[in-house]
Amino acid sequence: MEIERDKLLAMYRTMRRIRCFEERVRDLSIANEIPGFVHVSIGEEASATGVGAALRLTDRITSTHRGHGHLIAKGGRLDRMMAEIFGRRGGYCKGKGGSMHIADFALGILGANGIVGAGLPIATGSALAAVIQGRDDVTVSFFGDGAANEGAFHESLNLAAIWKLPVVFACENNGFGEFTPAQTVTSVADIAVRAQAYGIPGQIVDGNDVVAVHQAAAEAVARARRGEGPTLIECKTYRWEGHVVGEHAMIGTGQYRERAEIEQWRARCPIARMEKWLTERGLATADVFEAVAGEVRAEVEAAVEFARASESPDPKEVAEDLFV
Repeated sequence: MEIERDKLLAMYRTMRRIRCFEERVRDLSIANEIPGFVHVSIGEEASATGVGAALRLTDRITSTHRGHGHLIAKGGRLDRMMAEIFGRRGGYCKGKGGSMHIADFALGILGANGIVGAGLPIATGSALAAVIQGRDDVTVSFFGDGAANEGAFHESLNLAAIWKLPVVFACENNGFGEFTPAQTVTSVADIAVRAQAYGIPGQIVDGNDVVAVHQAAAEAVARARRGEGPTLIECKTYRWEGHVVGEHAMIGTGQYRERAEIEQWRARCPIARMEKWLTERGLATADVFEAVAGEVRAEVEAAVEFARASESPDPKEVAEDLFV
């Protein structure tokens, strides 16, 4: 599948936006400007971007506790996302959801979710709703390797397979569930092989290669839109940062991650790889990359200023906007 230059450059910009946004969130969290825990996806930009570029506005996604990249790839506004992470009224959820619960139904973002695996049945229900309503929209469920061992994973894949629902299950396998290596708690080396148990396609893709991710996602989305049912895509990737921002003591000799391992994956940076890929094909130059980086930095800084200027919610509003 050949991808047009404009789309390739748009995907490059999206990865840059995710990286810059996440780095700024990390630094603001360390500086104590952001309340609570934040989970950043630095190093995993290609999986969110490649899948997101295969979707249209009316398609839907469910996300995870590490979901900023998914939301940006689906079109989320950086200013409202940053304000929500700051816990301010100008945020998507008026500052009441925080980093792990951002949603924008108008963009098809059904919500990030702090419960491991909880987005899987929500995405399956969303796909069922599309069928009932006669829409050809597709829902993507992003989840991690840890969620692949939850009952919700197996139940969702089984039901989606039986009813041939238009849903794509996108597993971002970054090798760790919090601080636990995936291979110590998962019965298979490749999560994608579990698709065989439900009679649906399962595909392994290099999660740091945005073009490869996009091609796999586009095929899965097209298949779902034709009414042929779900696909499980496993993106092999890696998070450069800790499970949460501020986790430094658990990296190094004798800890759950070795610094050498992190450096090996940093050498496979998805952004640098795409720059090389575009350059080799004569599709972009260093000037283009520098211009995009500068524009993205300005956009992220504007989002930070928007968040800082936004008011904090009034404690009297705590019971408003609740579904009961």
